[in-house]
Parts: sequence; C-alpha cells; structure tokens
Amino acid sequence: MKRPDPRGPVSAELIDLLTRRPGADPAAHSELLVLAAEAARLTDDILDDDDLQLALFCLYELHYGGVEGVDDAWEWEPGLIAVRRLLEEPFEQALRSAALVAAGPPSETPAAEGKPDSDAVADMLFALAAQDSGPSLSRYVAKKATAEQLAEFLIHKSIYQLKEADPHTWAIPRLAGRPKAALVEIQADEYGGGRPHRMHSALFARTMQGLGLDTSYGSYADAVPAVALASVNMMSLFGLNRRLRGAITGHLAIYEMTSSRPNHLYARGFRRHGFGADVTEYFDEHVEADAVHEQIAGRDLAGGLAEAEPQLLEDILFGATAALAVDARLTAHIVEAWEDGRSSLRTPLLAAA
Repeated sequence: MKRPDPRGPVSAELIDLLTRRPGADPAAHSELLVLAAEAARLTDDILDDDDLQLALFCLYELHYGGVEGVDDAWEWEPGLIAVRRLLEEPFEQALRSAALVAAGPPSETPAAEGKPDSDAVADMLFALAAQDSGPSLSRYVAKKATAEQLAEFLIHKSIYQLKEADPHTWAIPRLAGRPKAALVEIQADEYGGGRPHRMHSALFARTMQGLGLDTSYGSYADAVPAVALASVNMMSLFGLNRRLRGAITGHLAIYEMTSSRPNHLYARGFRRHGFGADVTEYFDEHVEADAVHEQIAGRDLAGGLAEAEPQLLEDILFGATAALAVDARLTAHIVEAWEDGRSSLRTPLLAAA
C-alpha cells in the first residue's frame, strides 16, 4: 500500500526506519522500542490513539501486501517484531476490557458451563448478534445519508474491505477437521469461488469506482480515524497469533451473523441516491451469501472448534464480543459526526480524495 503519513512520534520513527535498509542501523531499532514502550505506557486509550494504531497498522501490513518503498526483508526483522509484540499487549488488553464491558466475563455465560456443544455455542453467538446497544449505521445509510456521506462510509470500509477475508485466512492452517472445512467453505465464497472478478474485494472496488473513489488498497489510510484502524488491527492481531485462533474464529462468526440485514439496508441507501446494480452488487451479494455463511460460521466453524478444543470457548466469545464492541465504537463516531453536520474523516472528503 501507499506509505501513510505519520500521526505521532512512534509512527514517524517507524516509517522513517522502514525507508532504510534492514539491519543498517541497529541502534534505531532500540530507540523505536523505547519510544513505543513509553507511548504505550502514557496513552489514555490505545483504541483511539492515532499514533499507535497507525504504527500497528504499518507493522501488520508487512505481513500482507507490504508497504510502498519498503524492503520485504523488514517483515521478520526481530527488532520490528519486538515493537509489534510490545504494542500488541496493551492493545489486546484494551480489546478484552471492551469485550467485558459490552457483554460481561465469558465465564458467567451459560455457554461456558460444562463441555461446549456446537449448537449451544451458535445460540450464544446468535444472542450476541441480536444485541442492539447503540446507533445503527445501516439504518442511517438507508434513510438519511447524503451522497458525500455514502462516499465517507465506503472510505471507512475500504481499509478492510479491499483485502476482505485475508486476516481470517491466517486461521486455516491452525484449524483441523470440521472447523477447518467450514472456514475453507466460507473463504472460498469470499474469494469468488476461483473467479477474480467475483472476489468480494473486487466487488467492493467496483462499488467505490461507482462513486469516483480511489480503489488502490490503503489509499485512504490517512483519512480514517484511529478506531477504524483498530478494527482492522484487531483482525490482524487475532489472525497472526496462533494462540488467538479462537478469537479470529469468533470474530468471523459474528461478522457473518451480523452482516445480511445491514447490507440490505446499505444497498437501499445507495439506491435511494439513484445508484444502480454496479454499485449495490457488493451489498446484494452479502445479503444472500451471509445468510448461508452465518449458519456455517456459527455451528460448524465456531461451534465445531469449541467442541474440538473446549479451552478455546472463552476466546471464541471474546473475539465475537470485541468485534461488536469496536464496531459499535466506530459506528458511534461516524453517526455522531454526521448528525452534527461534520465529516467523520480526519480530513475532508475532497482532501482525502
């Protein structure tokens, strides 16, 4: 992706370091580690910390498509892995705290009693999905959003949607049997069943094109707030760490369970402004696909994993609840800005474009 602009001392030091040759300046690695440790200690809220979320975002991108002008050898450079791990610890703790606030400790839920059953786990996830504790972005888009706000909405989503499914794919080699087969089935659909033009990321790019937006991955990284980066960083944290395979499974399951109805409303909002099937196809596809995926994800993927590895049940519920909590926080940010007549982006839409 395009190299983003720094948002503070940690991201500035990291981005500067990435422009150099790996291993050329070992002292700089230590300086970055000290700087990151101090920033992590002093931050009031890492989920809303622009500097630290951008730093994590750049570190994670080294494991995906890379960053423009950055040597691929940086991906596994020990100094950067140390910085990533240092930032991941408070980030994960913040996600666990947000999940507890949203739903209470998993040990207090009925699904955590005794040996888990796949149907019981699915029921618990469906109950979480049915919770409605904040403003609805999909209803706002369907009924009120202006054309400019629709473009902002796509910009927020593009940070993940243009690489849709990739963070969850990390879990495939970490699962076995029933949950592995379920994840492969879901991901095959996400990647278009082998047809590049039907990949969901490609469908989303065509939606962006319909509104005249840049479809290159990460082109709007400078425009979105920290919490939007945090929502994507959460997926990377869960997907890249094997010990959190339960969390990435729960994350995907709740996404599939909460997607169908909102996408129906999103499509309605775009049609309200006169956009045709070339723009709404992405949303229409998810209305149908996710209605099927939610059963596979709930019972075979998450439920199957809980039956196979009961010790992962709490992390499955954590991943699902954290996803809902961060999504609610991002939604609140966007809707509050729009209702106040402000842009929800860090920079105005024209400047971002």
